[in-house]
Amino acid sequence: MNVNNHPLKATQLSSQADAYDILFEPVEIGPVTARNRFYQVPHACGMGHLKPRAHAAMRAVKAQGGWAVVSTEETEIHPSSDLSPFAEQRIWDDHDIPALRLMVDAVHAQGALAAIELVHNGYHATNHYSRIPPLAPGEMSLNTNYPRQARAMDKQDIIGLRRWHMQAAKRAKKAGFDIVYVYAGHGMTLAQQFLIPRFNQRIDEYGGSLQNRSRLTRELLEETKDAIGDKCAIAFRFAVDELMGEDGMQAVEEGHEIVSLLAELPDLWDVNVSGWENDSLTTRFGLEEGYQVSYTKHVKSITSKPVVSVGCFSSPDKMAALVKGKVTDFIGAARPSIADPYLPEKIRDDRVDEIRECIGCNICVSSETLGIPIRCTQNPTMGEEWRRKWHPEIIRPRVSDRSTLVVGAGPAGLECALQLGRRGYHVMVAEASDEIGGRALHESRLHGLSAWRRVCDNRLYELNQKANVDIFRLSQLTANDIVDTDASAVFFATGAKWRRDGVGRSNRREIPGLENIIVHTPDDIMNGVNPGNLPVVIFDDEQGYMGGVIAEQFGATFSDVTIITSASVVSPFTIQTLEQERVQSSLIKKGVKIRTGEIVARAQDDAVETRCLFSGRRQLVACKILVLVTQRTSNNDLLSTIKEADFSSLRQHITHIEAIGDALAPGLIADAVFSGHLAAQNFEGDTREIEQALFRREIPAIPAD
Repeated sequence: MNVNNHPLKATQLSSQADAYDILFEPVEIGPVTARNRFYQVPHACGMGHLKPRAHAAMRAVKAQGGWAVVSTEETEIHPSSDLSPFAEQRIWDDHDIPALRLMVDAVHAQGALAAIELVHNGYHATNHYSRIPPLAPGEMSLNTNYPRQARAMDKQDIIGLRRWHMQAAKRAKKAGFDIVYVYAGHGMTLAQQFLIPRFNQRIDEYGGSLQNRSRLTRELLEETKDAIGDKCAIAFRFAVDELMGEDGMQAVEEGHEIVSLLAELPDLWDVNVSGWENDSLTTRFGLEEGYQVSYTKHVKSITSKPVVSVGCFSSPDKMAALVKGKVTDFIGAARPSIADPYLPEKIRDDRVDEIRECIGCNICVSSETLGIPIRCTQNPTMGEEWRRKWHPEIIRPRVSDRSTLVVGAGPAGLECALQLGRRGYHVMVAEASDEIGGRALHESRLHGLSAWRRVCDNRLYELNQKANVDIFRLSQLTANDIVDTDASAVFFATGAKWRRDGVGRSNRREIPGLENIIVHTPDDIMNGVNPGNLPVVIFDDEQGYMGGVIAEQFGATFSDVTIITSASVVSPFTIQTLEQERVQSSLIKKGVKIRTGEIVARAQDDAVETRCLFSGRRQLVACKILVLVTQRTSNNDLLSTIKEADFSSLRQHITHIEAIGDALAPGLIADAVFSGHLAAQNFEGDTREIEQALFRREIPAIPAD
């Protein structure tokens, strides 16, 4: 689809949109020109070289949504930088060019520039596939959980690295890329590892002084520019600060000095902070729009070349102010471009209120760390552009004039109603409470999760604009009420409730003795129950984020808080979202007592008895109030009643009954949103096509004998 003919494109800009004209000025980057100032910086997507068609389709939608530059993820330049099992891009040899060209052509077709981030990961690459010993400035242990070491690079290795990088750059040019990166950030690249003294303790011309430590980066920049700079812009992605204080590189010291040393070598500076957990900080731990600006704003004053800055930007006023204030030339984004690929178009077309703001939950990051295609809480179409042919702004029209009813206005219900409304169906939404948002709203009241409210706010805003959608609050429907409506399709988004009996992943039976103690669940805490300053034990057998969130909230207020978890660390799921170290550190600082690898085996007056999962040892822990974070039960009583035979004669006009979200199977908010979207997309769809989409995958072509 040509973006210039897109039906969502406004024909005339309003005065409000005119205020953002500066964001839509073209900007020269060396030999190429970006059509505006919106720049999708490199970000992982879990597709890489294994799913080139899915990758190309995902990036193409961003180009269609108005991003002037669309970048790949890390692109390995050699088998000695093998990140298996994680699916990054590869440009090892010419065999990788056709797959990369798919993305280039798809992005170019929408009028955007295509950028590729070349990388050698050094000691960050475990090389599970290639089985080549990893490379590093010196001998050192890998920064993974695999007990292996990198070997020290000699001069021939450095010459080899420079050759590999130049060959990869030439292949990138051959594939049609407009911008080629030299990458020194996130603690993941050899270029950065040579820059940092704790990694580089060499005594030759590549170690010691800052000039020596930056020698490799300078060579990579110069040689790449000499090789392909006539047609391709050369970008340098650099982390100016590691946020480690004196233990790491700091912007005000060596970070800015490196910028001064290399100021005019690249055609563009893409600046951020390191490591990845800092660059992709979550809202739970302090993410605010523009949070990196204080570290990167000095770069623009040092170099005459254009600068890309990131900071989870979503406010066009903030963006325009940064450009006008000469803090940056480009508005860089990874997560905001995932949450809303059409963010630039919505700003340009004066539809700012329709922007789906990133909630900073890092579900997108978890996809990479799990080795699966990218997904997003706010944007359920992310990662499904090729497989299911979904689009974030366009959905096929209704098939019939059927009226639909969505019972429950949580994440799944709101998303289902929104997409059914977009398709043109008449939609009734019945919410039992007087508040819209369900668990997204309730969880947003917990410590650090306020941004999660955006999940319901964005959807409610658009639903309120639709004449074909009616929302009824305080509507506790009965089965008879549902039958009495004119709806012929009913979607049950009735959510789930936390169990009070202790049944979970480790306890498949009820915990004995719970009648002897005060028991609360996360539902109680979200409803405002305050346990007071009594000995509180949180038993986390779910191992997600909830147990740690409640422990942190209590730890900030109460003096005697213990969290017991069946896992080996607190909230192990948050390893996938780059938060786990912050979770455990925060609890320790707040004085929360942590007991890992244990379960609550029994409750009694004033104490719970724990059992070690490894040794079987039992101990008593003082406890007046026990918070059980174990398992949830779907709220399906109403659905079951409707399905009963007694109602079959009454509900003959209801031909479609479906549970969605947590009512179908409790999971993450992202899972609930996806479930609601899937139900709306598939409603009155061709069952054969739906099944084909489920089985659609990229299979390597094997030539016949």
